[in-house]
Amino acid sequence: MSTSPKGQLLTRTLAMPSDCNANGDIFGGWIMSQLDLAGGILAKEISHGRIVTVSVSSITFKKPVSVGDVVCVYGECSRIGNTSMNIDLEVWVKPVRDHGVEERFMVCDATFNYVAIDEAGRPRPIQK
Repeated sequence: MSTSPKGQLLTRTLAMPSDCNANGDIFGGWIMSQLDLAGGILAKEISHGRIVTVSVSSITFKKPVSVGDVVCVYGECSRIGNTSMNIDLEVWVKPVRDHGVEERFMVCDATFNYVAIDEAGRPRPIQK
């Protein structure tokens, strides 16, 4: 497993009790929404305008996330086509503990696919 995140830090947030499932772990769906927010930021910056999420090529949950963990999403663009792009994303967690040990680890990775669109919602070229 990787020891440092790939790409740039796109988002950082705190896992809250309202984001938990019945087992006390953070919902996978909440993690997916954090991935889509982060990937959308990078896709919008790359395309210089409106984008839409068209698919998720892969997503792998490796470890659970706990309430109080700092959840960081890192990402990089792995492909830019005429109107679409693939964004590779990683979720890293930094548990905040009282004992002061700084540890972080990857809990999820994914590839999200975005399309640049115009004001009418039609695909538009990405300026490279």
